[in-house]
Amino acid sequence: MWVAAVEVEKRDQADTLRDIFGNTFRPVSLSPSWRTDTAVALATQMYEAREFSTMPILADALQDAGCDSADILEHCRSKGPHVRGCWVVDLVLGKE
Repeated sequence: MWVAAVEVEKRDQADTLRDIFGNTFRPVSLSPSWRTDTAVALATQMYEAREFSTMPILADALQDAGCDSADILEHCRSKGPHVRGCWVVDLVLGKE
């Protein structure tokens, strides 16, 4: 039982790291034209509230703005976890 709990914890930590750093072997950039008022407002709200249930809506806003990056859209539409420091939210907000 303890071993299973450790494995679950390891998986959860790895998922969180992927949310923060993305795929470091395949960097993604965000076109400035995708930073619409709607996308920035959604990202700001998620960042400040630390509540990421609107990530799929952010994907829709980015796609409406012309985003065609499968990495970005798939990440936004994934079930997560998503945390403050999420690489997509940080890209939209212009954080490094």
